[in-house]
Amino acid sequence: MELIVVGSGTGVPSLRRGSPCLAVKTGGRLLVLDLGSGSLRALLGLGLNFSAIDVLALTHLHPDHVGDLIPFLFATRYSLGYTRRGPFLLLAARGFARFHQGLNEVFAGWVEPPPGLLDLRELAPDAPDEVRLENLVIKSAPTNHTDGSLAYRVEAKGRSLVYSGDTAESDSLVDLARGADLLVLEAANPLKVPGHLTPREAGRLAARAGVNRLLLNHFYPPCDEVDVAALAAQEFSGEVRRAEDGLTLTV
Repeated sequence: MELIVVGSGTGVPSLRRGSPCLAVKTGGRLLVLDLGSGSLRALLGLGLNFSAIDVLALTHLHPDHVGDLIPFLFATRYSLGYTRRGPFLLLAARGFARFHQGLNEVFAGWVEPPPGLLDLRELAPDAPDEVRLENLVIKSAPTNHTDGSLAYRVEAKGRSLVYSGDTAESDSLVDLARGADLLVLEAANPLKVPGHLTPREAGRLAARAGVNRLLLNHFYPPCDEVDVAALAAQEFSGEVRRAEDGLTLTV
C-alpha cells in the first residue's frame, strides 16, 4: 500500500500546501480521500490520472474537503478528458445524496455523471460502518467535528491505514485506528481550536490507539512556525512525520 499526500493544508490558500487530499494505491486500485480545491490538478502533477480513481471517500462536506468535487463530477461528462468506463465508488455519510441533488439543481444537472458511472454508498453518520471489495476493506467511524464527519480505515494485504479527516479527540476514532500501521491525523493548530486537534493531542490519540506510525496533516499556517512532530512526540513514542504535499510513504 502506498500513500501520497496530495494536499496537506486547509482552506487557507497557501503556496506550500494544497487543500486536503490523500491518494492511496493498493492492489491496482486508486483511492482518493477528500478532494479539496486544486486536488485534481495536483493529482495530475503527481502522475495520478483522475480518470483512474476507483474510490472517492469524503470525510465531511466542508468546502476545503470537497472543493474539487464539482469540477470532478463535471469532468466525468466529457470523454475528451475522462476516459473511465466502469463505475467509481463514492463513499460519504448518509445525507450526501440530498447534498448531491442540491448541487444538480444549482448546476442544472451538469454535475450528474453519465448513467452507471457513479456508485454512491452512504455510510452511517453516527456508528461504525464498512464496505468490502475484493482484497480491500474500507471501514468508517464518526469523528468529533460536525454531524456526519467520518474517519476511514483502509485495509489491504494485511496492512492498514487510517485517515482522521477533521476531528477533536474522539473515542470512536481511537477504536477505528487501533493497531493501525499508519495513522494520518489532522493537527490543525498549535493552539486549541474547537473541533480540531493540536499536535500534542494528535500524539496522545495515536498513543491511545497503539498505532505504529503517525503522520501529522491538515496544517493552518501557524503549524509551519513550530516543530509539530516534536510536540506530538511528547505524547507518542513511535515514529512521527510532518506531511508535505507530494510526500509518499509505503504502508
